[in-house]
Amino acid sequence: MSAAAEAFPYKLIATDLDGTLLRTDESVSSRTREALAAVTAVGAAHIVVTGRAVPWTRHILDDLGYRGLAVCGQGAQVYHAGEHRLLTSVTLDRQLAAVAVAKIEAEVGALYLAASRDGLDGEVLVGPGYAVTGALPATPFTDVSDLWSAPLNKIYVQHPTLSDDELAEVARQTAGGFVSVTMAGEGIVELLPLGLSKATGLSLAARRLGAKAADTLAFGDMPNDIPMFAWASRGVAMANAHEELKAVADEVTASNEEDGIAVVLERLLG
Repeated sequence: MSAAAEAFPYKLIATDLDGTLLRTDESVSSRTREALAAVTAVGAAHIVVTGRAVPWTRHILDDLGYRGLAVCGQGAQVYHAGEHRLLTSVTLDRQLAAVAVAKIEAEVGALYLAASRDGLDGEVLVGPGYAVTGALPATPFTDVSDLWSAPLNKIYVQHPTLSDDELAEVARQTAGGFVSVTMAGEGIVELLPLGLSKATGLSLAARRLGAKAADTLAFGDMPNDIPMFAWASRGVAMANAHEELKAVADEVTASNEEDGIAVVLERLLG
């Protein structure tokens, strides 16, 4: 074993995508690619852990030439990128989710709704008023019964006047006994299977890779990364991260636009 391999302290590098590994234009810088290649060369594994479900993640992984496991759908899916195959998938109890939506709406009024259907090719259904971030593919619906007609990984909720943080807090208070609630980015408040988080999927994937929490370094930028930081040995927040994540991070690095992941990995590699 080389001196660099012996010196590198982690076996698993877990990175969020949006706001972390990806720049604003959804690209990954050559510096960050080289840093990740260098850590894999000394024996560590890189694993993507994203809130995006597989259909919204696959094209990015393919572009990166990524062949390993990825945790998608906020921990719901463990996906083998090289084989284009779902290894595990957790679905949302639709009856509980409908109760959760009703309870939130009873508190704050009508929500704008979207939903991610289960599976490798699961559509994202988007209802009237819901604003999709970026140019990701989505299928509009007008009849709310369509929302519940097939297995789902998650429900997305937006509100016409409440901020994301306010909506997430109300959702937790009114519906937290039925679903898990997380905020994954601007305009992205999600209702998930109860107890599900990125840590759930990451722990499953790590076991398959022969790695443990004590071997794991995690990078992220949003409150949905908090469980992943709690599970991993060390959590590094990007400079652009939400204040809730910075508050629990072991370290704050440069932003996603300034190669924050590479800054940390290069230092660890010496």
